[in-house]
Amino acid sequence: MIKSYVLDFCQIEIHKDYLKVIINEGVTVSPKHNDVLLDIVEKHFKNKAFVYITHRLNSYSINPTIYLETAKIKNLIGFAVVSSDPQQKLQTKVEKTFFNKEFRQFDTMESALTWKKKLLKNDID
Repeated sequence: MIKSYVLDFCQIEIHKDYLKVIINEGVTVSPKHNDVLLDIVEKHFKNKAFVYITHRLNSYSINPTIYLETAKIKNLIGFAVVSSDPQQKLQTKVEKTFFNKEFRQFDTMESALTWKKKLLKNDID
């Protein structure tokens, strides 16, 4: 891990080619939260391909239209949701319709990281 942030609504880990976000319990993710995340992405991944991984350990709400803005990040090549919760899996299917890049759901961080490696390798080739 390169750097970590503890914000009022989440925890973020910055790694070489991905970031991992854990949103706090009970948060409703709004455009203002997305703006903070976008600033961090700009700082750490400027002109470098990366994958966004959200590890959904807590229960929170998200307005899926936020993904319309997130998808505009040119160097963001994929978005992974890690959760084995059946309700989260259903929510992920809805969210995916708002994101026009690679978007997958995984039960474990290990499987998400394996996918991330393949995605980045294909982006380089």
